[in-house]
Amino acid sequence: MPRFAVGLPNVGPFADAATLVELAVAAEERGWDGVFLWDHLLYHDPDWPVVNPVVVTAAIAARTARIRLGVLVTALPRRRVQIVARETATLDTLSGGRLVFGAGIGSMDREYAAFGEDPDLQGRGRRLDESLEQLAALWSGQEVPLPSGERVRMLPTPVQRPRIPVWCAGRWPNRPGFRRSARWDGFMATFRDAGREIPVPVEDFADAVRFVAAERGSLDGFDVVLEGWTTPQNAERIVAPYVDAGLTWWVEAMGWWRGGVDAARDRILAGPPR
Repeated sequence: MPRFAVGLPNVGPFADAATLVELAVAAEERGWDGVFLWDHLLYHDPDWPVVNPVVVTAAIAARTARIRLGVLVTALPRRRVQIVARETATLDTLSGGRLVFGAGIGSMDREYAAFGEDPDLQGRGRRLDESLEQLAALWSGQEVPLPSGERVRMLPTPVQRPRIPVWCAGRWPNRPGFRRSARWDGFMATFRDAGREIPVPVEDFADAVRFVAAERGSLDGFDVVLEGWTTPQNAERIVAPYVDAGLTWWVEAMGWWRGGVDAARDRILAGPPR
């Protein structure tokens, strides 16, 4: 049986921390298994507001007791890994071990370039790999050697062992993100020309699952995550083929394109597709 989460933007009509917390609390009460937020500093519409997803995740952690939570996905190459290590260990402690760490290179070049950072995709990929390794080391509670020559030990450690689960983003049919995910704990799959508003072809999804399975040798203990859009009436029919292909988490995508905050609230209150 897969698990079902709610995916909430942190931009535009959804850029209100109190509203996002309210929706997350409703999701827990109505039987959803997780609430995951977007990660943006800017958005395509320069007039749209944006809220900080880490701050909102902390507020959700304090108001809930059961659901998984996190940011899907964090653009780690534009963040300082030592700050992320502190934030995530604190969030995992605050939530009692419910955090998932989603990791990717980010979807907007401008969020790098506008602040004087290199938006080159390959460079972002290298920084992501380096940062993930350092992040896992800092979570361990052991002394970690740094390029400065210093050795640091970060406490407290996260609640979860051996570490907070790491789900890596990948955009099929590009392989690098999926190769990266095979070294960690799960993948969040996106697809060209399909996703939140247009259903992902099941065979394309299955191809991505088979690729990662071959890279890892086994999908035991590995999460396979897909975002999409259902109604209470069609949810079981839409999700079932992806489950047959290996899906372990379905993220119900909420957004302005499907009616905004009011429609998101209604869909959350209707419950997950059990």
